[in-house]
Amino acid sequence: MVSLSRWLEECSPHFLPSPSLAQNATRHLSKIERNKLFSPDIEKMRTAEGRWYEAIIYEMFVEIAARNDAIRFLALKGADAPRRRRTAQLGQNGIFYSRSGDITIRGNGQDLAEFDLLMVDGENRIIFAEVLTSPSDLKEFEVEIDYKRTLLGYLFDQPHVPFLLVSSFNVANYAAGRRILKNPDTYYFQTAPCEEIKSIIDPRAWTRRGRNTYLPHPKMVDAAGFSFRRPFNYQKFHDWQRNWVFSNVSQEIDVKSTRSPHETSPLVKKILYGSLYPSAVRRVCQEYDFSIRGRKVGFDEIRKKFSKVILATDLPGYEPLIYLRSTEKKEYLKMVQDKEGNFKFERNTPSRVGFFLWLESLSPSLGSRIASKILQTFSHR
Repeated sequence: MVSLSRWLEECSPHFLPSPSLAQNATRHLSKIERNKLFSPDIEKMRTAEGRWYEAIIYEMFVEIAARNDAIRFLALKGADAPRRRRTAQLGQNGIFYSRSGDITIRGNGQDLAEFDLLMVDGENRIIFAEVLTSPSDLKEFEVEIDYKRTLLGYLFDQPHVPFLLVSSFNVANYAAGRRILKNPDTYYFQTAPCEEIKSIIDPRAWTRRGRNTYLPHPKMVDAAGFSFRRPFNYQKFHDWQRNWVFSNVSQEIDVKSTRSPHETSPLVKKILYGSLYPSAVRRVCQEYDFSIRGRKVGFDEIRKKFSKVILATDLPGYEPLIYLRSTEKKEYLKMVQDKEGNFKFERNTPSRVGFFLWLESLSPSLGSRIASKILQTFSHR
């Protein structure tokens, strides 16, 4: 990583890709996304711009890897990803590609982490990179980076996981950004802003797509070929943590201040305690208010419009969650606690994501007593 970091230091913060590289990156975008690059709708334009910028950095590293010994392997992605991409299924544990060619690690079919770039360096260490075009949500990004480091560190049995942050703005101008950069295993590379990169391409070229296939070299490999060095059964890790919480709650031990005995506990992002029996649903509705899109709903309406109620907590903070299975659409409604400790609708969980399959697999198992106890233990009240 030394020679690569030296190259990054020399080029940053004014690196400007060649027009041909920037143009070729559009091959990773759909026609709709390419058109949105100049949309008057700022939100749509920024989203497409972010995808394009991520593709530019990938194309840049395709070229770097070919001539820099600091990179031993670079994972294919986007338009270069293998055409056969497996849809999410229960029991899947490992590295997979999404429908758009993004690199993800799945645990029991659920997407646990997505990586903008995944590499192996000259010392045979796994490296990941993330690409930023906006400083919004940097605090959440910081938490996300810590989790990815922990996940890769465990899976590849690697005490230190180098991380490369690439951005089109100065991350050091923000407190969360400065904290990220303080980590000695973090490498930083700043490029020219997206607006400047756009300006180097002939406007007449924007309607054309870049070349359809990459120029292969031996270092470009299928990400699924990266072999884990430790066993990975995410549902088993989840169940260990869930059972530990059940045991501690029943004994009235403070879970939040007690360290889990399981080494794999930091890998578990959420605990699904189970689906509630009708009696448990009634009791929870008596103890907490529920509102969906600003309108309060009670037990009778919940029983009528939702076929399943699932209790969960987010980790590591154990924030209570409830998932409601709609009878009208193939989706779950995610309910989070407000400041008063009641539950409000946050967003939908559609059927196309792997997490939906896990929710679907849960049968009623929680009675009113244990459901109420868990909520009392972790509730904001």
